[in-house]
Amino acid sequence: MTFDSDDIPTNASGNTHFNDIAAQVRSRRGFLKAGLAVGAVGFLGGGLSACGGGDNDTPAPVMLGFSAVATNSGDTITVPTGYRSAVFCRWGDPLFPNSPAWRGDAGEDSEAQRLQFGDNHDGMHFFPINGSSTEGLLVMNHEYINDEFFYTPDIRSGATPWSLDHVRKGQHGHGVSVAHVRLVNGAWQVVIPSAYNRRIHANTPMVITGPAKGHSLMRTSADPAGEVVLGTLNNCGNGFTLWGTYLTCEENFNGYFGTTAGADTRNANQRRYGIPAAQSGYRWELHDRRFDYAAEPNESNRMGWIVEIDPFDPSSAPKKRTALGRIKHENAAQTLAADKRVVVYMGDDQANDYVYKFVSDGRYDPATPQLNRNLLETGTLYVARFSAGATANDMMGTGTWIPLTLTTPRTAGGTLADLYPDMGTLLVNTRLAADAVGATPMDRPEWVTVHPSTGEVYLTLTNNSGRTVADEANPRTSNIYGQIVRWREAGNDAAAITFEWDLFVLAGNPAHPAGGLQAGSSNINANNLFNSPDGLAFDAQGRLWIQTDGNFSNTGNYAGMGNNQMLVADPQTREIRRFLVGPSGCEITGITWTPDQKYLFVNVQHPGEYGNHPRRPAATPEADPLAFSQWPEAAGGRPRAATVVIWKENGGVVGT
Repeated sequence: MTFDSDDIPTNASGNTHFNDIAAQVRSRRGFLKAGLAVGAVGFLGGGLSACGGGDNDTPAPVMLGFSAVATNSGDTITVPTGYRSAVFCRWGDPLFPNSPAWRGDAGEDSEAQRLQFGDNHDGMHFFPINGSSTEGLLVMNHEYINDEFFYTPDIRSGATPWSLDHVRKGQHGHGVSVAHVRLVNGAWQVVIPSAYNRRIHANTPMVITGPAKGHSLMRTSADPAGEVVLGTLNNCGNGFTLWGTYLTCEENFNGYFGTTAGADTRNANQRRYGIPAAQSGYRWELHDRRFDYAAEPNESNRMGWIVEIDPFDPSSAPKKRTALGRIKHENAAQTLAADKRVVVYMGDDQANDYVYKFVSDGRYDPATPQLNRNLLETGTLYVARFSAGATANDMMGTGTWIPLTLTTPRTAGGTLADLYPDMGTLLVNTRLAADAVGATPMDRPEWVTVHPSTGEVYLTLTNNSGRTVADEANPRTSNIYGQIVRWREAGNDAAAITFEWDLFVLAGNPAHPAGGLQAGSSNINANNLFNSPDGLAFDAQGRLWIQTDGNFSNTGNYAGMGNNQMLVADPQTREIRRFLVGPSGCEITGITWTPDQKYLFVNVQHPGEYGNHPRRPAATPEADPLAFSQWPEAAGGRPRAATVVIWKENGGVVGT
């Protein structure tokens, strides 16, 4: 697989790991011997048994009404019989009347990329226009760029010197695209021209809000007030609000910072967040001084936030919501507490990092839409501590939400006020504050989603392949497959400070020679194998859609898994079926629906990205950019991230 810095932990706190806690439950209560089934029924059976609604005359929706697709290692999109798919919104496609046409040879300059869709699409959301299911704004993240396809061979080899324009081109390949889309004669198209269309990138001005606004740790030579930052980076998953705004999540921002100073001057914060000691892989610091951490030590503090964007107002400045904490944000799942306060669940995507939730001070009121737009300005950020629980044979554990406030006790004694003089300082150092209060390290927390009827919360833990020592508390020497954990808040109130949890699925391979835990939970079988669950979302009827970003070698421990894929689960029965298989070398990510659920949009990220993968072709991208993948079409000259829209041939709801 491609080297992934998320697999390398920076957490040296020594806090008890979730795997240790889960292992206590398994070893003491026969958790996996029961195949998770008893725990699942005991934990969620009552809540999910009523998913169909309260009207006895209304039939329950068909949850898994499609025939599962088989795995494959091809270079195309595979969907179930009775479904069709189409591609649009490809990297480099135009957004504006003056957008240049896609060249196919990576010869675009920075200005051309600024006017085109960015690279490596990730999280996204469909915002209907006037409630329409045939017209709306499709807002999507562009997480990063693949140098081997993004730049010409002479730039990559150094024959053409690295320049500021090359840096700017890379910066413009990141960020967010807002695209006005419309269904025309059965085909989805980008509306050009449209006043809604917008590119937001690494140089777009954004305002800082919340406790860190104007803080000394947010001030730079270009922004001595600490209130306006240029850009957003490594935009991974997303969220959306009840008041119609888009939340984009800054994940691996650390990889864009480095230094030319020749000495390692990183402070504890920079080390904890993984800022590299020397030159970065992107090399932006060579021509853009703000990415040199020695020259601008506070610039990295201005990344790692959730950014709120109003897609319907292209003149509005995006807002960095510092009250929600500074971590490597994967996505943001919003719901309401019993008293209508807004709750946002978040994962910090790195091995051995944490799960968080934010609870607003104010309450959501649909009658005051303008006031709702300030709800993410102030509130309390919590971090999760999972425990095994005290009741024998209940197949689950318990947990506590620890507030990250100045008065919160530290595990070493004293309070967080002993470390941080104010909330601005604490939030800039969110990870270190969570270390200090004894949060539970997790196996790379990825997407979080909330069941639309029951309020239960599901979280993907994609893997932790770095584990090398097996013992009673850590039964898998390497968590190469990942799992999905779920929890129910006390009293079914999202603002509660305690919860119950269990494992919804433990990914694995029943054919693994070691058997046992490597085989996975009872809802894993030869027909639905997968590894590294990543993207996760419920549709309006309560189907759980699972997307993967893992090992696609289809050999050894991963035999029978094929390319990365998307599956659908019934939360009540725990059945999982494969719905889609992606093209060669890709990740399947990002998911959204039209309001009538008759069109499903997903993103295909980094097709043709092989890195050091065992199935890597012998050719190089310089010699043949299409050697790894020709998706979405060979005429494009190189693999391109793109959006795929899927629908039923009979016009029905997707998934039924």
